Amino acid sequence: MNAKVMFYALNQKFLDSRDKVPEQAQQVMYYSLAIGHHVGVIDCLKRVLECPLADYEGWVGQLEDGDAKRKMLGLLRFGEITIDQTHAALLGGAFSTLAGQDQFPEWTQTLTDNLAAMQREPALYLMVKRIDD
Repeated sequence: MNAKVMFYALNQKFLDSRDKVPEQAQQVMYYSLAIGHHVGVIDCLKRVLECPLADYEGWVGQLEDGDAKRKMLGLLRFGEITIDQTHAALLGGAFSTLAGQDQFPEWTQTLTDNLAAMQREPALYLMVKRIDD
């Protein structure tokens, strides 16, 4: 079995509706986007990173023990994790300590770029999934 890990980033959102939202209801629409799937909002995700599961374990294994490592290892336990703005500073700080000794610098750069984007736009998030082929 060739298990791999896929990172998907929020690419866009759209409202699953056939009706045009009236001007005066725009604020309600924006609120609906914020509360999400309960009102027919669909998130569109794009793949931003793919790596073999064994290498993912090595990459995350470079982190110091603590909350950041525990968050990333949650993938092994649950098969899926979500990384959002509430994790951005924690994970960004943990991965930045790998500079110079990182065995997977391209992956770290991709992740930290996405974490920085989350800090600028809190609606962004990453969905990380284990795929067992």
